[in-house]
Amino acid sequence: MSEEFIIQVANRVKQLPPYLFGRLNALKYEKRRNNVDVIDLGMGNPNDPTPQPIIQKLCEAVQDPRNHRYTVSANGIFNLRREIAKYYEKQFGVTLDPDEVICTIGSKEGISHLCLGLLETGDIALVPNPAFPIHIHAVNLAGGSVVSVPLTEDEKFLPNLFDTATKLVPRPKIMILNFPHNPTAATIDLHFFEEIVAFAKKYNIIVVHDFAYCQITFDDYKAPSFLQVKGAKEVGVEFNTMSKSFNMAGWRLGFCVGNKEIIDTLAKVKGYYDYGIFQPVQIASIIALRECEKYAKEQAKIYQTRRDVLSDGLNRIGWNVKKPKASMFVWAPIPEKYSSMSSVDFAFKLMNEAEVAVAPGAAFGENGEGYLRLALVENELRLKQAIRQIDRALR
Repeated sequence: MSEEFIIQVANRVKQLPPYLFGRLNALKYEKRRNNVDVIDLGMGNPNDPTPQPIIQKLCEAVQDPRNHRYTVSANGIFNLRREIAKYYEKQFGVTLDPDEVICTIGSKEGISHLCLGLLETGDIALVPNPAFPIHIHAVNLAGGSVVSVPLTEDEKFLPNLFDTATKLVPRPKIMILNFPHNPTAATIDLHFFEEIVAFAKKYNIIVVHDFAYCQITFDDYKAPSFLQVKGAKEVGVEFNTMSKSFNMAGWRLGFCVGNKEIIDTLAKVKGYYDYGIFQPVQIASIIALRECEKYAKEQAKIYQTRRDVLSDGLNRIGWNVKKPKASMFVWAPIPEKYSSMSSVDFAFKLMNEAEVAVAPGAAFGENGEGYLRLALVENELRLKQAIRQIDRALR
């Protein structure tokens, strides 16, 4: 009789927490298989179409067999990197050389591989809590340690961040920031980044800023780029993506800009992991950045209208929801009547009794407990229907 064969999984994988979205997604798919019309506000997955000029350029580029090979540069084709530099100049007044730009397979992949390039075992990363999960787990998978800083609704975050950083031994190696924020939709002004850059220089801490929602802003608010601050390129980089503003989530194209040494480090790691992004997707992205700003502005207006419908509707049925100034999410505290329930249990309640899927705050860290994240990915009629169903379920 042969002995039982045992798969030895790496500790870095064993230490990953259970994926909270997994159970909710399984229930959602089960309901849909049984013809239950679940209104899905759980994932920030844009359901609006990619602008037609981008699609047309992709179709044109994909007909050229020269584009079927490995791309000429794993860092991104030169014309796209140049267009990204122009985009930053136009949008934020930031001057970039194409060599200070690298394209990634979405920002999630880029952040993960950058952590592999920057962090040694035991290195510390400062991350706000709650946080987009990859900001935590990319550090863990690279062997680093995350120190969380509560992202509160008051003005204490920056002092807490600095106080935590100065007390830690060894000193944190990087800090990962994300504004407009996912999941809370928190926003900042340029002065915030001025303080961050000064602090990073003083204590030699690398700044990694995730700027995925840069153009999804409301009520005349304009989100600042970290790189707008003088000296920012000396201390860090900024990640961005085509996913949200241009409805290209499934196309998987992001980019990282800023400090050339950090960019080169990411390029070196990526050189061992992938051959770059399908070239027609890169060519189509040039058209997006060059010709489709009006579509991005229209999309932001669509999200603002949905924000108003969802926030006003939830407040009308007794919730206490603040309207965000940016992002594609509403961060809602669980109604007081149900405050004793965990966010996961309450999310299951809404799924089972209201047939509405939402993301539990606990999925984003312990400071997310007591909240839900609702994505603005359904049209106005569907959002109004979701509010009616939630109201009926909770009465």
